[in-house]
This record gives sequence, C-alpha cells and structure tokens, in this order.
Amino acid sequence: MNDDLAALSVRIDRTNELLRRMLAEVAKTPSTHAIFVDAGYLYAAAGRLVAGTEDRRAFDLDAEGLIDALIDRARTVFADSRLLRVYWYDGARRRIHTAEQQSIAELPDVKVRLGNLNANNQQKGVDSLIRTDLESLARHRAISDAALLGGDEDLVSAVEAAQGYGARVHLWGIEAPEGRNQAEPLLWEVDSQRTLDLDFFKPYVSRRTAPAYEPADRPTREDVRFVGARIAAKWLAARGRDALVDLLPGHPYLPGSVDQDLLVEAEDLLQYSLRGQADLRRVLRDGFWEHLQAQY
Repeated sequence: MNDDLAALSVRIDRTNELLRRMLAEVAKTPSTHAIFVDAGYLYAAAGRLVAGTEDRRAFDLDAEGLIDALIDRARTVFADSRLLRVYWYDGARRRIHTAEQQSIAELPDVKVRLGNLNANNQQKGVDSLIRTDLESLARHRAISDAALLGGDEDLVSAVEAAQGYGARVHLWGIEAPEGRNQAEPLLWEVDSQRTLDLDFFKPYVSRRTAPAYEPADRPTREDVRFVGARIAAKWLAARGRDALVDLLPGHPYLPGSVDQDLLVEAEDLLQYSLRGQADLRRVLRDGFWEHLQAQY
C-alpha cells in the first residue's frame, strides 16, 4: 500500500514538473499582433479628414510613412508583443496591382491583398479576404491581437471568427469631421476601440495643388505608347498566351472590357485624362498591340 502511494506521489511530482516547464515556456513565448488595413476605408476617411475629399485622385497618400506610423502606434498599444506583419487590403481591376499597390507590396512586413474593383470603382471581395486572414491566423495561434483599421459592418463576421479562436480584435478608426464613419454593430463586437485624429494623418495626406489630370501636362506620344506596352506586358503575364491567341484575331480592335481597363490604368499611370484625346488613345492601343504581337 505504501509502495503504491509512493509511486503515485512520484507520478504526481513528475506531472507537476511537466506542467511547470510548459507554463515557463508559454511565459517566454512573446505574444504576436498584426495590423489589418482596409485601404478603401483609409483613403475615404483620411482623405475627407485632411483633404476634404474622398476622391483618391485629388490627394497624395504617403503610404510608406503612414504604415510606419501605424506600426509605431501598435508597438505602443501592444508593448509586450511582436509584429507579425501589416495586411493591406485594396481593390484593383482584375486584381492586377496598380503601380502604387505594387510599391506598397514591396515594403518590408507588408502583405497586399487585392479584391476586385467594379465599373463604379467599388471594392468587391475585400471583406471576405479580411475574414479569411483573421480567422486563419487566429485559428493557428499566429496572433493574439489584431488591430483592424476599417469601418464596414460586413467586418463583424471577421471579428467574430477571430474572437472565436481566442484572438482579441481592436478596432482603429479615423476621426470623422462630422457624424461617424464606422458601423455601430462593428463597434459593439470588438474588444477595444481607438480613434486616430487629424494630427496623426496630416503628415501623410496632402491635397494636390493641380487637378489630377492637368491639360498643360499633356504626355508625349512616345510616353503614351510606352505605357500601352507596359500595360500589355502586365496583361500577358496575368492571363497567359491562351488569352493572347483569343485576342489577336480582333486586331486592331480590343474587346470593350479590355479597352476600358487599358484606358483606366493608362490614365492612372500617366496622371492625365485621355477622354476626348482620340489621337493619344490610338497611340495607347498601338503600344498595347505592338507589345503583344512581338510576343506571339
């Protein structure tokens, strides 16, 4: 009997020692946080706050500087935690990076995730991307805290999914000149709320002094031709030679959707409106076709 009690005592001591070691390891493991940025909300709310407009073409955003500021703010809020990365969610036609989105994607510790952009320049699929990432990271214990910069009610399900796996979700908002720019159901669900004010954004948002498309800055024909070729290279890389074979029989005409996407992306790269510029639009299409035909 005494031997049995002694053996039981030894097993209990071993179990307790194992538990102490596990707790010690857990205590040494740093908590981890990530920052999730809904760029559509950011541009609209910060643009209205600083520049008085939600039109992206009317102001410049120093994305690199702003991301660094968000990371610094997170270090203050999550003092005993390390950053996993910043997730930047935005929309793009056919999910093809714009030049600005590509430069953001090249920043360290930043992951750009793209939803679609429809004909009305509205983001589609961004909320589901946020939910997928939040839920996956929380489920795999990759993060303990999430700072979410957004305001859409559709993000409620993303918050609930992450919380269901034990992560804490902290909603960061942007000061609204009047009213509120975040949905109340979202405010109710999160673990904490913070508002970033005008002084926080002022260094990173500046209104353009000239119209987004300035007639005096009319690009040269060679500039437009080069842009057409550049967009064609991206188009071909994204869709492959099979799509090219389908496109070539229509030369010199482009399908309406392709032609519209070409025009929109070219205007973004050139910072110049090609509406009413029939000669430059022809040169743009020529540059597009010349690159594709050179690859066939």
